Amino acid sequence: MDPTVTTSPATTPATGAEVVRMLYAALADGDREALDAVVAPDFVGHLAEGMPFGVGGEHRGAEDMRRHGWGGIARHFAARAVPEEITGLADGRLLVTGRYTGTGRRGGGPVDAAFAHVVTVSGGRVTALSQYTDTARWTEAAAPYSTLTVDVADGIATLRLDRPARNNAIDVAMARDLAQAATRLSETPDLRAILLGGNGPLFTAGGDIEVFTGAPPAELPDTLRGMIDDFHLAIERLTALDAPMVAAVQGAAAGGGLGLMCAADIVVAAEDAVFTVGYGAIGMTADGGNSWFLPRLVGLRRAQELFLTNRRLTAPEALEWGLLTSVVPAQEVDAEAERFTRTLAAGPTRSFGGMRRLLRQSFDTGLHDQLAAEQRSITEVARTADTLEGVNAFTERRRPRFTGN
Repeated sequence: MDPTVTTSPATTPATGAEVVRMLYAALADGDREALDAVVAPDFVGHLAEGMPFGVGGEHRGAEDMRRHGWGGIARHFAARAVPEEITGLADGRLLVTGRYTGTGRRGGGPVDAAFAHVVTVSGGRVTALSQYTDTARWTEAAAPYSTLTVDVADGIATLRLDRPARNNAIDVAMARDLAQAATRLSETPDLRAILLGGNGPLFTAGGDIEVFTGAPPAELPDTLRGMIDDFHLAIERLTALDAPMVAAVQGAAAGGGLGLMCAADIVVAAEDAVFTVGYGAIGMTADGGNSWFLPRLVGLRRAQELFLTNRRLTAPEALEWGLLTSVVPAQEVDAEAERFTRTLAAGPTRSFGGMRRLLRQSFDTGLHDQLAAEQRSITEVARTADTLEGVNAFTERRRPRFTGN
């Protein structure tokens, strides 16, 4: 009997549609062996021009496509292609339509884009694929922020101000990005800690003076209102998280940026960093929560001095005044801040959230109400898995292994 026409299920060649389904299953599972089995060595892939991170264009050979085509997508997106319909074309190729779903990595946005793939199957393997998709949606998911870099990995979010050419000065776009990033972090499951820093030599110079000089005087109040709405929303949401925040400060923290720094629970600063509010120098009043944070951290009299005289504090002075947790050589700031962040990320996150809330409200709450708040908080946290683990670890004389739950 001719083996090519046998009806045995074990030897019946897979149809083109079945081969295509195996391809999408292998990609979804990240199964290297299955992918190598279904893609021909001389495969040629065409990804849509305009795909972000340079993955668009032609990829010749299965290895090139795996490493730089599909692999390039996987490095920047946690996304999968979900085929919905497979249709045969007159020339023997297959048209696969469906949607990409997922999210951008490193703080990216959601991926939701339709696709059409024209696939060639020969000898039971995929030999060619051409991708058509809405590349604008991929670009939006890849780069949701123009003034920040955001990376979330292993429960730790690293958020860095990213306008180094402007000393990370806060403008309308950065305020909007901060509000968006804080909102996304508030919706991020299993977030354990946040590391806040700045790209370049300065943490931030505060508000961008071009916001004031670039707007007509009659429009400045409305410009500031919208900008500060976003900036204050970011600070409120960052301080409301269960996940504690560590700030790494190089160079300077000034103006509203000083308030952003003060929103952190732990602050590590370089020995040569300086700190100032600076509002009086341009005839302005405070923003960024400075009028709330500073009296609580340094006391009313010292806060008055900072606001009314524009005094600039050195890092040792800021440490003495209570603005900072630690001061280290400039080259050690990032490593020290990361050490604090990793330590906090390994802690009881729900418990930390309760502690953050209790401490934040304590200055405005009478003793009776604060005692009641402590009772409510400890009762709620007692229901968590981390409390059970902490108690068991204590009685068993071992280190607890907290999960954040």
